[in-house]
Amino acid sequence: MSIVIKNLSKKYGAETIFENFNLVIKKNKITGILGPSGAGKTTLLNLCSGLEQPDCGTIAGINFQSISYIFQEPRLLPWRTVRENLRFVFKEKSIKMPGPHDADIDAMLELVGLATVGDHYPSELSGGMRQRVSIARAFLYPSELLLMDEPFSSLDCALKNRLIDDFSKIWAQDKRTVIFVSHNEDEISRLAQEVLTFSDKPVQLLSREIRV
Repeated sequence: MSIVIKNLSKKYGAETIFENFNLVIKKNKITGILGPSGAGKTTLLNLCSGLEQPDCGTIAGINFQSISYIFQEPRLLPWRTVRENLRFVFKEKSIKMPGPHDADIDAMLELVGLATVGDHYPSELSGGMRQRVSIARAFLYPSELLLMDEPFSSLDCALKNRLIDDFSKIWAQDKRTVIFVSHNEDEISRLAQEVLTFSDKPVQLLSREIRV
């Protein structure tokens, strides 16, 4: 089932972000959203995740108990090892499903090139390694929807390219619906099968491009 956004409106005080906004996002595709900073891209992710509520309108086709979110900065627990960070999300009381077995964690760490650092703490890792842990954690959780908020923006070019390749490799093995927002056209073009371009606020859909 596609994600259907209908007549969505959202304001912060006097500032209108969305007004009667409509959009359909295809299932099991990577949809990239391109637009200037501050153009409502993160707000849309927060509305899709349930972190924020619309003033009016509806978002249909999302199971809010089945969402993974990769933020711009890795959000790892500093007092837990890499392996413990990967397990921890399944210990939340709101997640009523079994966590992964150690073999699943080992396989994912191998896939993102972190097989040797499972017992390290986040402070012992580089920024790129921490973000790879975030990607691994997002895919270990069996979500239907993965939200990505400019996860590569703070990385240098070589590391960014490595992580984009890592992500593409994992997604090819475990396809799910992805909404990826960025102001960087190169990142979007390398990952997304469909590219949406947003205007500045109030947001309008300027173009929709399907890429093979």
